[in-house]
Amino acid sequence: QVQLVESGGGLVQPGGSLRLSCAASGSISSVNSMGWYRQAPGQQRGLVAVTTSGGMTMYADFVKGRFTISRDTAKNTLYLQMNSLKPEDTADYYCQVGMVGGDYWGQGTQVTVSS
Repeated sequence: QVQLVESGGGLVQPGGSLRLSCAASGSISSVNSMGWYRQAPGQQRGLVAVTTSGGMTMYADFVKGRFTISRDTAKNTLYLQMNSLKPEDTADYYCQVGMVGGDYWGQGTQVTVSS
């Protein structure tokens, strides 16, 4: 069993920054990828950024140049640094781990960008 706990969400003004964290614990092995997804009210959950075990990172076009995904393997923690936040970035953000045995999701952390 794998547990993922996100933190770092909150209310921020447009142009501000937040750093999300995702702490993974449990039976973590053979990780293929770790990523961040988001879901705004009334919309489907979609990819924000992902990093693979091979060192590749991918970003959704709407966050390129503003968000940075990183991973601390020793701490089993995934991060998402979000800069230049826009109101349209408002959503619940979810951490996801893809392993050989399956995919796991955190419970989400809410990000609200508003003045």
